[in-house]
Amino acid sequence: MLTDGTDNVRFKTFSRRAAILGGAQLLVFGGLASRMYYLQVLKSSEYQMLAEENRVNMRLLAPLRGEIDDRFGTVLASNRQNFRVLLIPEQTPDIEETLTKLNRIVPLSQTQRKRILRDARRSAAFLPITVSENLSWEQFAQVNIHEPDLPGIEPDVGETRHYPHAGALAHVVGYVAPVSESDLDDQDPLLKLPGFRIGKSGLERRLDKELRGSAGASHVEVNAYGRVIRELSKDPGTPGAKVELTLDMDLQKFATERLADEAAAAVVMDIHTGDVLASVSTPAYDPNDFNIGLSHATWNGLRDNPYKPLVNKTIAGQYPPGSTFKMVVAAAAVDSGLVDPRQKIRCTGKTTLGNHDFHCWKREGHGYLDMLGSLQHSCDTYFYEIAKKVGIDRIGEMAHRFGLGETYGYEVPGEKPGLVPTRGWKRATTGAPWQQGETLIAGIGQGYLLTTPLQLAVMTSRLANGGKAVTPRLVRTVGDENVTKTPSVDPIGVSDKALALVREGMNLVSNHPRGTAFRARLNDPGMSLAGKTGTAQVRRISRAERESGVLSNEEIEWRRRDHALFVAFAPVEEPRYAVSVVVEHGSSGSRAAAPVARDIMRLVLERDPSNQLARGPEAPGVDTPGLDAATPQREG
Repeated sequence: MLTDGTDNVRFKTFSRRAAILGGAQLLVFGGLASRMYYLQVLKSSEYQMLAEENRVNMRLLAPLRGEIDDRFGTVLASNRQNFRVLLIPEQTPDIEETLTKLNRIVPLSQTQRKRILRDARRSAAFLPITVSENLSWEQFAQVNIHEPDLPGIEPDVGETRHYPHAGALAHVVGYVAPVSESDLDDQDPLLKLPGFRIGKSGLERRLDKELRGSAGASHVEVNAYGRVIRELSKDPGTPGAKVELTLDMDLQKFATERLADEAAAAVVMDIHTGDVLASVSTPAYDPNDFNIGLSHATWNGLRDNPYKPLVNKTIAGQYPPGSTFKMVVAAAAVDSGLVDPRQKIRCTGKTTLGNHDFHCWKREGHGYLDMLGSLQHSCDTYFYEIAKKVGIDRIGEMAHRFGLGETYGYEVPGEKPGLVPTRGWKRATTGAPWQQGETLIAGIGQGYLLTTPLQLAVMTSRLANGGKAVTPRLVRTVGDENVTKTPSVDPIGVSDKALALVREGMNLVSNHPRGTAFRARLNDPGMSLAGKTGTAQVRRISRAERESGVLSNEEIEWRRRDHALFVAFAPVEEPRYAVSVVVEHGSSGSRAAAPVARDIMRLVLERDPSNQLARGPEAPGVDTPGLDAATPQREG
């Protein structure tokens, strides 16, 4: 009985343990079964997709950047083949030895070698590393020939930005360069692609998103280590939009060559539409260098150059307008009713205000002159006197009507507004009241006044087109969209009388033998221009220097010489085009700027599509056959 009882107890204990174990097994297998059902049935499509994603990778492809053309279809910025060399670290037993061999064909700096070794340490061994880009065809061919002796080196052909006209368009088109940290605020995934470049200046920057296009994609099959096995499909993406400008590249190139070796700027505008036909700033730089990568020596040379090649002088160079501003003062005087343009004022060579003398550029004086005569001879004394009568506020108001002291929403970034001073501006800026002597100085375009070459072209356009508020425009189309701004026909609020008088004064400047720009006139058949010289003083001439004799520009260093300016419109009888030229420290508007403007305008008229050019007018009282023998007057 004792044995049977013991057996029963043991049996009951075994049965209970077996039940517990069986239940645990059932629970475990049930859980496994339910989990397998969940993964293989309920989630099968999701995990199948994830597995496929592990097998197939999508890689972004950079699209071709949009082309930029001039008004006639001449290519200004495009894409070209980029011959480059890649390195696959796992395929070379010694990276440094391979780079040493490659250096015999493609020179590599120590900085490049350090960068390549760093990238090789940081990335997977099977991923290619860019060694060098923008190789010449000869270098690329040599790399291909010696490829068997360069383990791990892989020649490759990509795309890069190309500027066929180099510096002639550097300040207009701009350049592209690699993405910086600050650029990553833009969420476009393209910016994270190795070697991707974006617009950094000029139109490349302003229209970067339009020119950039949309990313493409390459679907590749990879193994468990991420190594590419084969390409399954490829979508090249959408190329960037094509951009057409108002520029005439032949004219742009000619103006650039004409201003070579000078720190200067020139702008040519259609006075009715506002189309900018040429926008030149010299010296310039080669935008291709920024795409490839500048050396420290090249960058320092550009940065330290006293001629400032990095500055777009057409929109960011701010200069006293000098005597070109006298046309604005004359218009303000006529429309104010405070000055009779027929009344003559005697110029003795200076005007005295209090105990201070304000000198005319012609030391012995011009004698008696009316408004037309004063424009023709660019008499400072006359404009001192009428500026004193009109006042700085009326002069400033008229200047704004002609587009000075303004920005125009121009397509190229970096536009500066210049400065048209007023009483309120001076008090707010300096805390001091306006002085009467400052009005006299403003009357001849000096003092606080600052203008840009673009503003001077706009001023001249509004004078020539009958007082319409035309503004400059540079971009005609972006892709299939016409983005041309409708030319303004709104009047600027200047009387026809004032405009006609100023235009006639400009005609005398260029076409009368005693005009300050007569030597730079257009005397070709069917061509004529009317202009105004300007010479802006950049140094203060002391009383002592005047008494001992004012030094000529040739006797002082370049930085202290006067700026030379000239503005003009053409043809005289039916105005169509305006030009402004500024030559930094060019000494004299009549000698340095006017001849350049004349040559530029000659080409403009020769290329005029209407082919209806006005004939040059004969100046009043002048025998045309004898014009060449006349001696022009110098304007100071």
